[in-house]
Amino acid sequence: MSISDKLSPIAVNFTLKDHTYEVLRDAILEMNIYQPGVDLRLDERTLAEQLAISRTPIREALARLAQDGLVEILPRKGVYVQRKSRDEILEMVVTWAALESMAARMATANASDTDLRALRRFAMKHSSDAAKAELVEYSDANIEFHQSILELSGCKMLKTTADGLFMHMHAVRRRAMGENDRATRSVVDHMKIIEALEARDPNLASRLVREHTMRLHDHIKRTWTRLENLDQKRLGEDSDGTNINSNAEDSAAAS
Repeated sequence: MSISDKLSPIAVNFTLKDHTYEVLRDAILEMNIYQPGVDLRLDERTLAEQLAISRTPIREALARLAQDGLVEILPRKGVYVQRKSRDEILEMVVTWAALESMAARMATANASDTDLRALRRFAMKHSSDAAKAELVEYSDANIEFHQSILELSGCKMLKTTADGLFMHMHAVRRRAMGENDRATRSVVDHMKIIEALEARDPNLASRLVREHTMRLHDHIKRTWTRLENLDQKRLGEDSDGTNINSNAEDSAAAS
């Protein structure tokens, strides 16, 4: 799997510079960048050929993506989709937990009954995806569930701040959702959160959301023990010259 799987030629009736940025950003967000063996390298020439455009808007888009923290431009080495370190991921999850737990507290007061009924319908509709192991679909629905809680808070700043994290958390949640039966467990957690919101219990809703997200933190801390080695893999060898086995991360995640 690489970014090539997510790209197709760009139509010429768009503002090319901005649209190229959006196309590449969306393709990167759809990648499972924490999957062992994923190809993180981005080649300007190849991208230009796939999108049927010149290399100039590609170069401009990559510069903007670097500012977003989605790609890394390494002199004399190339451009790579940027994968966060394990410590950075853990800090993002903690920050997400803090933001969403406050959002849940506020949603108990600000969300309408109609809003909460819609949230329940959404959760029920997608709960079967987890049971059927349609993990990509359920992962996307899971992220939308959490974004909905931030929206229901009525606090635009909470939502805007969380959206900045969302770009990086998308791939993290996508990988983690397929590990240790987390998808099925998340369905149970979501229904308990909805019940707390419907009961208009701010303390319970806030605590359940925080605990739910911190279980993701604890899972990553316990099992993603060799994530840094995956980043070294793009350079071909680790510090002592030994080839890195990408399957090592699989073994760690399964333990």
